[in-house]
Amino acid sequence: MRERPIIFNADMVRAVLDGRKTQTRRIMRVQPESNQFGLRRIIASAKRSDTGKYHWTESNATGNHIRSAPFSFPFGAIGDRLWVREAFRVHSRATDVATLVYKASEQQSWTQQTYRVPIEKCNKPAVVDNWTPSIHMPRWASRITLKITGVRVERLQDISAEDAAAEGIEGRAKMHDFGVLWSSIYGDDNWQANPWVWVIEFKPVEVE
Repeated sequence: MRERPIIFNADMVRAVLDGRKTQTRRIMRVQPESNQFGLRRIIASAKRSDTGKYHWTESNATGNHIRSAPFSFPFGAIGDRLWVREAFRVHSRATDVATLVYKASEQQSWTQQTYRVPIEKCNKPAVVDNWTPSIHMPRWASRITLKITGVRVERLQDISAEDAAAEGIEGRAKMHDFGVLWSSIYGDDNWQANPWVWVIEFKPVEVE
C-alpha cells in the first residue's frame, strides 16, 4: 500500500467530510488521437517496468496496434491511499501540540475547524490570517486520508446523475451543475473538449 497526495478545493473538502463525495475525476495526461482507439492495460511485458501500465490501441482487421507510449494511473492502485491537500494555517503552537485550522471549515465550529498534530511534526510558525495554499500542504498537516476502492476511465460528459451525486453535487440538475463546477476549475473549453478522465472511487479511512 502506498500513499499519494491529491488536491481538493474547499467545496469538495466539505463534501468529503459530509460523506457526500465518494468519487473524483481527473484528466488523463495521455489522450487518444482518435475516438476509435481503445484503452488496454499491459498484463505482461518484456520490459518489466511497463507491466501494469496502459496504452491506447487501435483494433482493425490486422489486429491490435499500439497507438501511444505506455503510461500509468498516477494515483497508484486499488487499495492505495490518497491524502488530501487543502488550504490551512497553523493557529497556535504549544509545548506538545500544534493546532491547525482549515480554510474549508471556516464557517464550522471550532472543533470541526481544528486538527492537532505533535509539535515535533509541525515545522511552520503560527500565523493569524496567512493561509498555506493546498499545493504546499505537507503530509503531516493533512486531516483526510482516502482509500481507493475503484478506478475506471470514461469521457468526461458521460457522467451519470448518480455519479454526479457521488462527486458531491446536490440539487436536481446534477449533471448540469457538475459541468458548471468542472468549467469553473478547468475552463469551459476543457468541458467542451470532453476529455477522457480517470474516475477514482474512494472511502475515508481512519489514520492514527
